[in-house]
Amino acid sequence: MAEGVPELSGLGLLTWVYPPGLVDRVVAACGRGEQRRRLLPARLVVYVVLGLALFSPASYLEVLRHLVEGLRTAGLCGTWRMPAKSSLFRARDRLGPEPLRVLFAATARPLADERTPGAFWRRLRLMAVDGTCWDVADSAGNEKAFGRPGNTRGPDRAAFPQVRMAALVELGTHAVLDAELDGCRVGELTLSARLVRSAGPGMLVLAGREFLGVPLWRAFTATGAHLLWRVSANRVLPVQERLADGSWLSRLHAGTDAKKRDPVRVRVIAYRLTGVPGAEENGYRLVTDLLDAQAYPAAELAALYHRRWEIESVLGEIKTHQRGAKVVLSSKTPDGVRQQIWAHLLVHRALRELMCRTAAARGADPDRISFTDTLRAARRSVTASPGIFSP
Repeated sequence: MAEGVPELSGLGLLTWVYPPGLVDRVVAACGRGEQRRRLLPARLVVYVVLGLALFSPASYLEVLRHLVEGLRTAGLCGTWRMPAKSSLFRARDRLGPEPLRVLFAATARPLADERTPGAFWRRLRLMAVDGTCWDVADSAGNEKAFGRPGNTRGPDRAAFPQVRMAALVELGTHAVLDAELDGCRVGELTLSARLVRSAGPGMLVLAGREFLGVPLWRAFTATGAHLLWRVSANRVLPVQERLADGSWLSRLHAGTDAKKRDPVRVRVIAYRLTGVPGAEENGYRLVTDLLDAQAYPAAELAALYHRRWEIESVLGEIKTHQRGAKVVLSSKTPDGVRQQIWAHLLVHRALRELMCRTAAARGADPDRISFTDTLRAARRSVTASPGIFSP
């Protein structure tokens, strides 16, 4: 294993999407390389952390056994021995969250092309932005770093500290392209503003009504991305020009624009859902910067908006199926928590890449492939014979 562990070329899905050479470069760039040979070199620790996310909520030593099983079967263990759990804790602390974050940033990219079913609408790549919270271990360090939300049922606080996360997702493939983490007291709008860096021309970004604000709108549109966001029912949107498809042109003003001298021009689409249980009686309103009613019909945009809910499915895949329902992240330090979340995003990314490639090979829609079946297959791939893995 002294020779086999540094190579680690046979960890199935993990080394297929995140090859050892790339992991080494990221570790070196983050200054986490070893000055001496260790029982747990940084490369192995990266894969252990990814394994903890892949096999969640399995224990440290169980995950490490999964990772080395294929190498052991092939006789590559040599004199290497299983480390103590305390050694794994220290190794994770040495690694920190930065290599996982940088690895995600280095590999996150759109997976769909124009042949991918459901990924584009009128040549625009469909994207969505939304937020969620992660429950983390109840420790003084985590509470200080991330905060603890109040309890709506009384004066007591929630049982666990929470990390807030905002994510930008490619809807056709469910791939997370970017994410931001912070404490639960930091709002989704603040975190979402940091995701602007990953938006750009050719995208149509969908978002809920809680995101609508002139500064955030301008930040996204400045990248060349187009927007389709819901607007609250009490927002005043006067008709400036009625268009042929029933939509109208209007203006948005920032809260700081008291004299209304610096408007943002938008197109408003109002519609109702009839015969749909739970539909809002007052109907729905959307705003978009796609002002051409002929090129971008209102009826199609209204029908398209329901795709925004796919991002809820993505967050469910990560937090329910992959992490485990109601599982609290176990790390008692803020850096450990961040490391775990980035690992979950990396594993989800790998699973979605596998699903997209499999779908493309079959000429199918990625949505027709089961996420849970793929997760089980990925777990099997890690314990299979080293070096043998194919989508």
